[in-house]
Amino acid sequence: MKFLHIWVLCGNNSTKQTIRKVTIQAFIILLIFSVTTVMCYSLFSYSPLLKINKHKLPFHDLTEPESFPSTSVKKCDIFSGEWVPNPEAPYYTNTTCWAIHEHQNCMKYGRPDTEFMKWRWKPYECELPIFNPLQFLEIMRGKSMAFVGDSLSRNHMQSMICLLSRVEWPVDVSYMNDFSFKQWKYSSYNFTMANFWTPHLVRARKAYSNSVLFNVYLDEFDETWITQIKEFDYVIINGGQWFLGPMVFYENLKVVGCQYCDLENVTHLNLYYGYRKTFRTVFKAINSLENFKGATFLRTFSPSHFENGVWNKGGNCVRTEPFKSNETKLKGHDLELHKIQLEEFIIAQKEGIKKGLKFMLLDTTQAMLLRPDGHPNRYGYWSDQNMTLYNDCVHWCLPGPIDIWSDFLLEMLKMNGVNSTC
Repeated sequence: MKFLHIWVLCGNNSTKQTIRKVTIQAFIILLIFSVTTVMCYSLFSYSPLLKINKHKLPFHDLTEPESFPSTSVKKCDIFSGEWVPNPEAPYYTNTTCWAIHEHQNCMKYGRPDTEFMKWRWKPYECELPIFNPLQFLEIMRGKSMAFVGDSLSRNHMQSMICLLSRVEWPVDVSYMNDFSFKQWKYSSYNFTMANFWTPHLVRARKAYSNSVLFNVYLDEFDETWITQIKEFDYVIINGGQWFLGPMVFYENLKVVGCQYCDLENVTHLNLYYGYRKTFRTVFKAINSLENFKGATFLRTFSPSHFENGVWNKGGNCVRTEPFKSNETKLKGHDLELHKIQLEEFIIAQKEGIKKGLKFMLLDTTQAMLLRPDGHPNRYGYWSDQNMTLYNDCVHWCLPGPIDIWSDFLLEMLKMNGVNSTC
């Protein structure tokens, strides 16, 4: 199922060559879909028609917030469980929500099956309530939330906008005309939600124009977001797929090594060196912010699901149902990246406690590992489009599995900062 497994079976390369090809190609497909997203982003963001909700769904299925107790009293690990059928889903459609980017608008582009939208997450030892937009907005009244990371972070925010649309549409209050930053306000609740585009989380730039090689400064904060978040009440950090590509690593402004760069006299560092250093720098940056009193969520690595080849050699994701937990397991670079995130999170959390800061683990990795059916695959564009496009098994359809991220998030907010395992 996974990248590494496919390459070992289909090629005659060594393990080192296998990992290299797999990781570079995983990165490139993310870059391709990120670039094409940028091309349509300004149209998505600034049309005056987007402020009008012509398809608001009825409220009969929404219950007042007071009637929703938290599962935290049951001391339940909400991230350990299975996907079970949910015939009532989805709670919005691609025709009722304008916030869906083209490449995640699977139903618009002809996906024939709909069952992938009709599942919910069932923890083994308790129930996880379906996201209640009224309750969420009441909790967020007068507060702010920032989504910080790559295009999956933006995917998450768009999912939340759609889920909240049954109550209210936000107003675009971005102070710059730039896809790398978007800010929305829910006027009735004085709630602000923002997205900061920072795929490497730390300072990074292309080695040269039109390059897939990035210079990544592992010990330097990315000031485009770290200087902006201290006013936010909640910050959700994510990062993953962009670290699978070619990079030159800098520390103290000096080259310390590279990943898949083929530069002479430069030490080749393994896949995980830069990833660990990056999260250490990010968490250090947050813990060092003056006057920051917000809570930081780490949303963990989201696996891709290419099968039958790699992304540009026929790889696809055509499954129509979730895996059961006994049908697959986290392995290879997915397992290692998740492990690194957990280790660095624990270190940051301990330091944060000393400063009175909250760090909470939004551990979505296992739930998303079980959803090979939820990606756009080829249903992010018209099949007769006259250009070379590839299957997308990295991002997620909307409506789709990542709507569960808001279920998790709301439950954690109701736990009032209790550890992810309660």
